[in-house]
Order: sequence, then C-alpha cells, then structure tokens
Amino acid sequence: MRTTVTVSPRGQITLPAEVRRRLGIQPGGVVVLEEVETGIVLRPAVVLELEVYTDEDIASWDEEDALSATERNAILSRLAAD
Repeated sequence: MRTTVTVSPRGQITLPAEVRRRLGIQPGGVVVLEEVETGIVLRPAVVLELEVYTDEDIASWDEEDALSATERNAILSRLAAD
C-alpha cells in the first residue's frame, strides 16, 4: 500500500487508520523509525519491561544455589565416569 501523509508544523504525521489496524498499532503504541538509503521505514515495535538486579540480589541467588562439597564431589565423580 502506498499513501501520502502530511507532516505537521511540529514534525508529526498521522498514520492512516487502515494501516494502523492492519499492523496492530494501538493508540500510544510505539513504532521504530529507521533511516535507510532511500528514505525512512516505520515498523511497529515491541516494548519489553526490563528488571534490573542489584549485586546484592545476584549474590543472594548465588548463595541459595551454591552446592555443598558433597553435592559438588558427586557431580564431578559422575562427570569423570563419563
């Protein structure tokens, strides 16, 4: 599909409703603008929530997951047998 859109004085464009529906772009949705040699490309984007872990969180998990000497030796024995 090819369509013409107008750039507002503030640099905004309006994507036609048919295009938004077809691509699943909802109000408040995010698109990726990529500058290419021949112009620009707009694509729907996905925003993922990231969780940042502190060094303390990671240290706590390491401690919880730590193997006892007996567990470690049992695993090493099994690996050596293979």
